[in-house]
Amino acid sequence: MLRSYLYNNLTEAGCDEAGRGSLAGPVVAAAVILPKNYRHPVLTDSKKLTPKTRATLREEIISSAIAWNVAFVNSREIDELNILRATIKAMHLAIEGLKREPQFLLIDGNRFFPYKKIGHQTIIGGDGLFFSIAAASVLAKTFRDEYMEKVHCEFPDYGWNHNKGYATSHHRRAIEQFGITPYHRKTFTLLDTQMSIVF
Repeated sequence: MLRSYLYNNLTEAGCDEAGRGSLAGPVVAAAVILPKNYRHPVLTDSKKLTPKTRATLREEIISSAIAWNVAFVNSREIDELNILRATIKAMHLAIEGLKREPQFLLIDGNRFFPYKKIGHQTIIGGDGLFFSIAAASVLAKTFRDEYMEKVHCEFPDYGWNHNKGYATSHHRRAIEQFGITPYHRKTFTLLDTQMSIVF
């Protein structure tokens, strides 16, 4: 069973991202404040859950959370900032949009830039340790997947409805054959070979 909090006397927000390693699409972050007594027998790291379970949990999290927010940083900003800074920007935007300001932040991963004067703790594998981070991981993942399924309709050759923009062999072959789209991250290694891509 995951932990409900790190500090019982503080209002904590869990924060996680989705799409950091993708070749296309935004990086998406979510921030979630859950009630202190919140428990769930299934909620954990979103990568360990089926799409159907994630969809069910998304509704449960939204209805149970004291506050939640999801933020997107697009591929153009990722190229301008670099993926680390873009990821942290998305996290900051997600936190900023919470209807209640947290007193402490639980951040999945090992890198974060301080947000305002709110204390924080980075936690590697935090989405498998704390309910609030796991909830954030589910929201970030489901909102991003939903977005990638929509833009798939614009560019169906890349298989984003299945690979969600990640570096599958099908996706790389499509890039090689059709070139890149406005959703691709130009600063990422888009091909396995040294073949050049015309931007």
